Amino acid sequence: MTGPTPPTRGEELLLAKISAAAGRAHLGRRRATCTAVAYTAPAQAVPVRGLGSLLSFVLYGRPSAPQTGRDARLDLYEHGMTVALKGRIHVVRYDATSVFEEGAANPYDLARAGTACTVTAADGKRITLHAGAERSDVEEWWPGIRRAVTRAQLPRALAALAGGERVAFGDVWLTGEEVGSGGVSARWQQVQEVGIRNGAVELDVDGTRHRLGPAVSEIPNLFVFCALVERLRTDGTR
Repeated sequence: MTGPTPPTRGEELLLAKISAAAGRAHLGRRRATCTAVAYTAPAQAVPVRGLGSLLSFVLYGRPSAPQTGRDARLDLYEHGMTVALKGRIHVVRYDATSVFEEGAANPYDLARAGTACTVTAADGKRITLHAGAERSDVEEWWPGIRRAVTRAQLPRALAALAGGERVAFGDVWLTGEEVGSGGVSARWQQVQEVGIRNGAVELDVDGTRHRLGPAVSEIPNLFVFCALVERLRTDGTR
């Protein structure tokens, strides 16, 4: 019986680079190593008002030209992740990243994998991750990212709401008293349901449905927003 194949020199050097980058960013202990198909988009940072430093930069728009994804190595840590792509190591911190989700049929279910997601790295680059045609650990890394970002950002969001602040996710915002976007707003007492319909967030306000904000794929950290909605609707904080 033969043992596991020893790592090549190139693999050893890559692991050393990943470990060094994770150490500099204080990401903590490595939890898992996965694969994905990924590409980076041009870094065009657009400041938005949001959850303090948590949502400091949101990168809107799609790459101007079609992108060809390449295999990437994802290393998931306690406080963030690294993405090794085309010889570069990108660092993502869970407490500061903005995540945009494709195929968000049910963002309330943190265990369900979407079709793709785009994360904002510490250097401002947008990295789109999706399942490859033949192999991918999407069922491991995507729910893992969702849970970790929610765990890192939800407590600070709740503290902001408790302090009377408005928490914004792009164009969508909420407070302990109401929720809204643009010209649409409603007090929580009026909101009978918040759900996803036809690719957008919808409010059922006193029996009338209202679209809230842009498409869900343009709302940063939609799953954190949904977790806050659940708390506000069920904990009696409103």
